[in-house]
Amino acid sequence: MFETLKAQPADKILALMQMYKDDPRETKVDLGVGVYKDATGLTPVMRAVKAAEHKIWEAQDSKVYTGLAGDPAFADAMIDLVLDGAVPRATVAAAATPGGTGAVRQAFELIQMAKPDARVFVSDPTWPNHLSMLKYLNIEIVPYRYFDNETRGVDFDGMLADLKTAHAGDVILLHGCCHNPTGANLNATEWDAVIDVLQSTGATPMIDIAYQGFGDGLQEDAAATRKIVSSVPECLIAASCSKNFGIYRERTGLLMAVASDATAHDLNQQTLAYLNRQNFSFPPDHGARVVSTILNDATLKADWMAELEEVRNAMLDLRQQLADELQRLSGSDRFGFLAQHRGMFSRLGTTPEKVEQLRTEHGIYMVGDSRMNIAGLNTKSVPILAQAIIDVGI
Repeated sequence: MFETLKAQPADKILALMQMYKDDPRETKVDLGVGVYKDATGLTPVMRAVKAAEHKIWEAQDSKVYTGLAGDPAFADAMIDLVLDGAVPRATVAAAATPGGTGAVRQAFELIQMAKPDARVFVSDPTWPNHLSMLKYLNIEIVPYRYFDNETRGVDFDGMLADLKTAHAGDVILLHGCCHNPTGANLNATEWDAVIDVLQSTGATPMIDIAYQGFGDGLQEDAAATRKIVSSVPECLIAASCSKNFGIYRERTGLLMAVASDATAHDLNQQTLAYLNRQNFSFPPDHGARVVSTILNDATLKADWMAELEEVRNAMLDLRQQLADELQRLSGSDRFGFLAQHRGMFSRLGTTPEKVEQLRTEHGIYMVGDSRMNIAGLNTKSVPILAQAIIDVGI
């Protein structure tokens, strides 16, 4: 039977990683892979994570399964972190998943179960895995305008016009903060306009929030999500702990289904547990237990928040350094958008040919759509990148 299988497209980021590894140039710069790196190029284990793991190691006396939806303490802690009482806890069903990717996949499965003919509106561009999973599940994708290659900001008029074509039963997929891959985000007034569209169309929002704390702060980054859930009857939220807790390999995520009342909550909770059973049975627990241990211990939580702020400010500093260096070299403020973007990523808004030129001539590795990981930079590589951008004529 295996002879009928067809080769699948190669993962572009994994291929880029291998090319970078094989490049002998000492000045090469990796801006492709989406992980946080400190000034030394290391993705460190956060202090609070190490302390929580030690605490768990000392106290844990069993590795028995958790429930199908995971440890309730993890769900409670994450719901509080993301929603902070924006809606009653009794209306929020939740299930732990293998990473934020698992939460997104389970959300798409839930949509397919609830409304087989649902269309999912997706920003252009979006995280490639959104599109890959939707295509695999044969769910209709409707792109909506988002990134403006000229201004390197949000094409908000185009976005609103496209979202207004949604109907009740459709799903609008939104990035809660730190838009991936562009780094361009909506402001508070624009979020209010999106909420108006959700209310007028009856479409259901699905929020992918993978970078809470990486943009403007823990509370600020969750503000739009909280306002949306308090303004509409139903909402799906896929949350990831990979970035803000730095536990990438632990695969720690949570899917939340917010309903209008406790009766709907019970059915939603049963459905989330059922979906987990069909896909992987019991979700992984170690990362979830690390997160709940941190969030339920005042000292560990304070240390985690302090280190997360250090990470956030380090990325903001790199953004400003790059924008300033490009302004110095170009004599223009046309790269000012880099300081305005938020999160790990920015999109230069240039062509694949220019991106390839950056790689071949300067050893600068970024995704072909010109998405670059700001956290891959340091004070030494900022001038190298800036000069390369000017040299290739971006």
